[in-house]
Amino acid sequence: MQGIVSRTSVRFSLAVLIGLLMVAAAVLRAQTSRSAPRGLTPQERRGKQIYLQGTTASGREILAYIGESSLEVPGSAMPCSGCHGLEGIGKPEGGVTPSNLTWEMLTKPYGVTHAGGRSHPPYTDRGLELAIVRGLDPGGNKLLNVMPRYQMGRDDMADLIAYLKLLGKDVDPGISDNQIVIGTAVPNRPEFLATRNAITAVLTAVFAEVNRNGGIYNRQISFKIAETGDNPEATAANLRRFIADDQIFAMAGVFMAGADRETAALMDEMEVPLVGPLTLYPQIGHPLNRHVFYVLSGMDELARALANFAAQRMAERKDAGALIVYPPTETAKLAVQSIKDQFSRSGIRVETFAYPEAGADLTRFITTLRQTGFGDIFFLGSGADEVALMKEADKIGWQPALYHPGALAGNEIFEAPATFNQKMFFSLPTVPGDLTQEGANEFGALAAKYNLSTTHVATQLSVYTAAKILIEGLKRAGKDLSREKLIQSLEGLYEYPTGLTPAITFGPNRRIGSMGAYIVTVDLEKKQFQPTNVWIKLSRMTPDNQESIDRRGIDGE
Repeated sequence: MQGIVSRTSVRFSLAVLIGLLMVAAAVLRAQTSRSAPRGLTPQERRGKQIYLQGTTASGREILAYIGESSLEVPGSAMPCSGCHGLEGIGKPEGGVTPSNLTWEMLTKPYGVTHAGGRSHPPYTDRGLELAIVRGLDPGGNKLLNVMPRYQMGRDDMADLIAYLKLLGKDVDPGISDNQIVIGTAVPNRPEFLATRNAITAVLTAVFAEVNRNGGIYNRQISFKIAETGDNPEATAANLRRFIADDQIFAMAGVFMAGADRETAALMDEMEVPLVGPLTLYPQIGHPLNRHVFYVLSGMDELARALANFAAQRMAERKDAGALIVYPPTETAKLAVQSIKDQFSRSGIRVETFAYPEAGADLTRFITTLRQTGFGDIFFLGSGADEVALMKEADKIGWQPALYHPGALAGNEIFEAPATFNQKMFFSLPTVPGDLTQEGANEFGALAAKYNLSTTHVATQLSVYTAAKILIEGLKRAGKDLSREKLIQSLEGLYEYPTGLTPAITFGPNRRIGSMGAYIVTVDLEKKQFQPTNVWIKLSRMTPDNQESIDRRGIDGE
């Protein structure tokens, strides 16, 4: 009996020991692996903006003072991250070694001795504030002259210090040693089923091919798909849950149409980079949304470019003036304002008219337009309505020039009266000539390998371009990947050739890769669009949220 007890005790003890060893191993693995991201608090997020950009979420000004002469510059010109790096470690440059700003280093119990011999006690919150504002360390020593002294509000200072306590430990979701989680969102409505399938198929194929070729710095891409909602609020709620639950690192090719403002705002709030959303209305107001990168110009930019082209054509006419005919929708009203703004800079008179409802006297409406004496019409409705307008105008012997931003008009435009041949002008963000042989071969090989559909090719090419730009950004960001590094690498793209679109350029103040539009006309005899060899180049957004035009961008390439 005693032997049995002893053997049982031994077995029990071994089981307990093995269990304890397994627990210890699990704890050790957890301690030595990257900690799971907990997400930043609102205060830490505000502090991160100050550290990275030198600006505040509230718009309050931060000033930096440099050197003995206290040269004053905006804080955005000298952000902390510029010298100390995204992780706060800093790197030697120009003979100067920036201090390590990680909280563990700043608060070492025995203090810090720097390479130059300067030593001081550990920092406290108050000590760090004095260093930032007065340029003095906790020992009363003066910091190097290259270290700016900053002026900011007390709340902003508290936000910055709150983030500094996390510096170097701010791990983004969706990134591990062997995986990057990329997401997209597809429409949930039945009428968009083909669009949904096009988005899903192309992105699945692209990321599968990346993984087959070894991934990105040996990280495989894990691709996740969400659905939009029945309204903008539902879409934002779905995406919020998706990003949080699936730990999404970045997104590409998201179907934003109908929820443009809400989706863009959510990406900014949750600090998720989004490349190449499908939308006609890029959200590029002031302040800039840093997290959303659009590939091509939207309706607002296309309207401005076309207005600039029209103003050039009308410049020598003393009686020049433009009519804007639009359907009474909110999106059309936004385009109306863009056109009016652009014409006002050129001194062109403008009158606006809402397109009459179905069943109204169209002949009377056309007569009213003609009586203005203006011979140029910006039309913002459907192609069918535009053709109806031209037919009524032709009946009374009036053939004004017509301008239509975007490609909302379909093949019905070829049914216009012959008298309007080459009197219609459209602004397009891309044309078939942008498709290079290399780009066509590259996409064709992917389509054949993964049996992509031969329909909805335009959507496929848009999504493929978005994925290609995202992958290039991930590669340029390097092995030590973070969302901020991805953003900065995308901002560094200059004249990047996609092979499918005009060359793409982003920057710290630019979030539309191809800022401009081609102008095309219509050959009614051949029933096809005809290039005019004109490209209108738009400059970046100006601080007053107005689009300025680089007239030198009109060329004949």
